[in-house]
Amino acid sequence: MSLTIQNILDYEIMQNARTVAGKDFVNERTVQWISVMERPVENFVRRNEVVLTTAIGCNNDLQTFKAFVQDVINSEASALMIALGRYIFDIPNEIIELADKHQFVLIELPWEIRFSSITEKVMKELNDLQHKEREKSEKVQQKLLQLILKETDLHRISKFIQNQIDSPVIITDRSGNILDEVGYKDDFIMDWKNSVLQGILPTQEKDSPLTRDPMFQKFQVIEVEDQVMLQMPVLQVLGDPQGYIFVQMAPNTSIEKYLTQFRVNVLEHASTTIALWLSRKNAIEETKMRLRSDFVQELAKGEFASFDQANARAKLLGYDIRLPYVCIVGYPENLQVLFQKTNSVDYSFNHWVENMIRYIEEEVFYAAQSLTKEVLMTYHEEYLLIFLEHPSKTVVENNNNFLDLVERRLRNLLPEVVISWGIGDHRDELEGLSESYYHAKIALQIGRRKKGIGYRMLYDNTRVDRVLLNLSQNEDMKEVIISTIDPLVRYDKQRNMDLIGTFIAYNQNHGNVSKTARSLVLHRQSLLYRLRKIESLTGLSLIDPDDLFLLDLSIKIWKLM
Repeated sequence: MSLTIQNILDYEIMQNARTVAGKDFVNERTVQWISVMERPVENFVRRNEVVLTTAIGCNNDLQTFKAFVQDVINSEASALMIALGRYIFDIPNEIIELADKHQFVLIELPWEIRFSSITEKVMKELNDLQHKEREKSEKVQQKLLQLILKETDLHRISKFIQNQIDSPVIITDRSGNILDEVGYKDDFIMDWKNSVLQGILPTQEKDSPLTRDPMFQKFQVIEVEDQVMLQMPVLQVLGDPQGYIFVQMAPNTSIEKYLTQFRVNVLEHASTTIALWLSRKNAIEETKMRLRSDFVQELAKGEFASFDQANARAKLLGYDIRLPYVCIVGYPENLQVLFQKTNSVDYSFNHWVENMIRYIEEEVFYAAQSLTKEVLMTYHEEYLLIFLEHPSKTVVENNNNFLDLVERRLRNLLPEVVISWGIGDHRDELEGLSESYYHAKIALQIGRRKKGIGYRMLYDNTRVDRVLLNLSQNEDMKEVIISTIDPLVRYDKQRNMDLIGTFIAYNQNHGNVSKTARSLVLHRQSLLYRLRKIESLTGLSLIDPDDLFLLDLSIKIWKLM
C-alpha cells in the first residue's frame, strides 16, 4: 500500500483545498516525501515528493512563477500545493495550462492552512506505512537468513524471492551465466544464453536511468526478447559484482509502480542473501579448484604410478579421465603491460593476475560447457593448462571451435589480453596425457618463435621445426651453425646489409637473380654483390647443392634458436 495525493486531499484540514490541474491523476500520484520549497528549485526536489510553497520568490512575475512551476514538474514531483492570500492571490491560467499539459497535479491552499499541519499529518502516515513495510520486509529477511543457515539450495531461495515479489527471477554469476531461474520458458533461456555469449548481458552501464530516486539507483533497466527486466548487482566487499539478480516486470507496468518499497526491500535482502550463498559456494569451489589444480598438474607431469590411482582421485574431484583428451597450453602475453596501464595502488600485480586468470578460467569452463565437452584446467607457472575432451574425428575443428568461443568471450570481457596457444595431440592411456602436455608446450614455443604472439600452433604442424629443434641440441651441429652463420650476423650488424634476409629471398626464388632482385627491390648488380659477399664470408658456394643445403639448414635452425 502507498500514500497518494487523493489520500492527502481526504484529510480534514484539506477540505478547503482545491485541485486546479491534474484532477484525473490524484489517485495515481504516489507520495514518498513532503517539503516546503521556494525558489530556486535546482536539485532539491525528489521524485514522488509533494512540494508546499507560498511562491514568495516569484515577486508576482508570471515568467518567474512559470519557470518555478516548470522546475518542480521537471523534478518529477507528485504535486505542487500553493498557499494563496499573501503573495499569490490567484493562480494564472498560463500556470494551470502548463500543469495540465504535463499531467501535473496543482493544488490551491487557503492561506490559513499551516504547512506544518500538512507535513505533520503526511509524515506520520508515511512513517506508519514505512513501519508496516519494514516489519513485513524484516520477516522476509529473517526467512532468507534461515534458508542460508539451513544451507538451502539456490533454487528454493529463488522460488521464495519469486513468491514475495510475484515476478520471474534469474540469478547469474558475474558473467551473466544462469545459476538458477524461476518462471521462464526454455526458449527464453536459450535467447538469454545467446545474449550472454555475445556480451550483451549483463549490461555494464554505470548510470541508471532511475538515478533521480535514490531508492532505484541500484537497478538497471534492460530488455531481453521484448521483455523489460531489472538488473541488480550482487556485490562483494570490494564493490565488484559477484553476480546479478534479474527480475521480469509485468507488461505495460511502469518502473515506478512496480518498484514498491516492499519489492525494493525484498530485492536488497535477496542480494545480501545470494552474496552469502555465493561466498560460501565460492569458498568451497576455491578449495576444489586448488585440489583440481594440483591434480591436473600431476597428470601433466606424469606423476601418478597407475591409472587406478589417478582415476580414484579424479572421481573424488568430479573428473572422468577415461575420456579422450587433448592438451592445450595457453600463455597470456601481456598481463604485466595491462597491469601497468591500470595504475592501481589498491592491489598487487599477483592479486590482479589472480583475478584476471579467474575471469579467463570462467570463460574456458563456459566454452567447454557450451560445446558439451569435459575440461580439466589449471594455471601453473604463467601457463594455462587445459585438457579438453575431443571426439574421435575432427580433432582440429573441435579445438578451434573451443578456442574461437573462448577468445570471442574474452574479447568482450578482457579485450586487450593476448594469449598464444599450443595444441597437443591425443595419446592413449594415462601416459598419453603427459605426452600431449609436452607436445602442446613444444607447439606453443615453436608457434611463438615462428609466428609471433597471439597465434595458435598445432603439434602436428611442427614436424619440420621439431627436426630442426632436435638438430639444434646436437653439439656438433651447434658448432657448424655458429661457424656458418656468425660471419653473416656480424657483417649484418656492422654494415646493416641483411645478408641473411637476402639469402632467404634468393633461396625462395630458386636461385633466380632477377626475381630475387625484384622481390627485394634491389638493383641486379647490388644483389650480385651481396651474393658474392655471402660466399666469401661463409666459404660456401651458392651453386653447390650441398653448400646451399647447409646454409639454408643453418639459417633455419639459427632462426628457431
